Amino acid sequence: MNLSPGAVLSESGAVFVTVSILLIPLAMAGLALINSGLGRARNATHMVMASLCVVAVAAGIYFVCGFSFEGVIGGPAHTVSIGGKPWNWLGAQLLFFRGLDLNGSPASLAAWMQLFCVGLAALIPLGAAAERWRLGAICTSTAVLAGITYPLFAHWAWAGGWLAQLGVNYGLGHGFVDAGGSGVIQTVGGLAALSMAWIVGPRRGKYTQEGMPSAIPGHHGVFVIFGCWLAWIGWLGLNSAGAVLFSGLAPARTVLVGVNTTLGAGSAALMTALVTRMRFGRPDASLTANGWVAGLAAGSGGCAFVAPAAAVLTGLIAGLVVPFVIENLELRLAIDDPGGAISVHAVGGIWGLVATGIFGRFPAVIVNNADSLARTPPPGDSGQWVAQIVGVASLLGVVLPLTYGFNWVLNRWSPQRVSAEGERQGLDLHELGAGAYPEFLTHGDEFLQH
Repeated sequence: MNLSPGAVLSESGAVFVTVSILLIPLAMAGLALINSGLGRARNATHMVMASLCVVAVAAGIYFVCGFSFEGVIGGPAHTVSIGGKPWNWLGAQLLFFRGLDLNGSPASLAAWMQLFCVGLAALIPLGAAAERWRLGAICTSTAVLAGITYPLFAHWAWAGGWLAQLGVNYGLGHGFVDAGGSGVIQTVGGLAALSMAWIVGPRRGKYTQEGMPSAIPGHHGVFVIFGCWLAWIGWLGLNSAGAVLFSGLAPARTVLVGVNTTLGAGSAALMTALVTRMRFGRPDASLTANGWVAGLAAGSGGCAFVAPAAAVLTGLIAGLVVPFVIENLELRLAIDDPGGAISVHAVGGIWGLVATGIFGRFPAVIVNNADSLARTPPPGDSGQWVAQIVGVASLLGVVLPLTYGFNWVLNRWSPQRVSAEGERQGLDLHELGAGAYPEFLTHGDEFLQH
């Protein structure tokens, strides 16, 4: 099965991928509800409105230039020669989807899917900078992510870039493998969340004068749990479409993807519930929801290439780690992340990439599209975990500094954080002029704590 630009999926395969892609917006809706529910009532409408704007801006910017920089496997690209071998580092497609036939080919389906994927990645920082990030600044930051940082790493991983070529050019297994986006979507979004949490700082009233964090509970647990259900459905589509388009999996084999996605999320949620039950005397609903999404994020990378038992183990470790990471970010690093986005998506995504290298068992068919264009017979699995580590290192060593640097410059040009008065009023009133719950009291006394 060759998913180069000129290839055409069978009619049934194209229908399967189309249906899978149509499920992805449910993952966006799920994250929007989770982020809204984990925040305070006076910011609820602003969070959902910001989510809608983020998706719109991300899709528009990706259409204008993001797809051009990402490109497609086998398409035009900028390369450099190192050691006598070409290394592909940036796409060179035409702007505005020009030259792309929207005819059901793998390239056209991948471009359509990426309009959703880039929006999903851009939603993740909203959870970390919730309740103090201005709507205009959110849109500007999203434009940078969708136009530069996301397509850059997506090209490296999904469009035959240098990470995908690590197998062909350097003998590291099949090159960097990320079937459903643990790195491309989750970690890129999670590192953007870390950058924004650093730049905007903690919410007013989050820390006492002694530097101890105060609990600021979310306002709507039902939103949070229902968001988990929607995210699960969306992830089933995301992982299935990604496995076919970016890892060459036959549509019939995506039963494994669905099983692994469900088992990973479920085992992670149960582990987090157990950990919080043991530590606090009863399970914590919001942290359990974070565990569920962390299981989804961690399971995406190897969803097509690990056995169900390995998917369970991946989820269990993600669910075990997440509550401790959330706690230590607050206590030791003074990072205020109301939605747990850094722990869930960045840490969960990185663990998913590493787990793919540890547990992945790759079939003797196309695993990485770079292999399909350059090697016969397919490579073995030796060195796969090294390729995954190189991918993680590029995320931490290139994507994180770029993301932080761009947003730091934006913050100097126009402050990202809302004014103190706007934060006190709540972003619903301050930026939108109306609250989500006008009949209820939506202000507490946390502003008296500093």
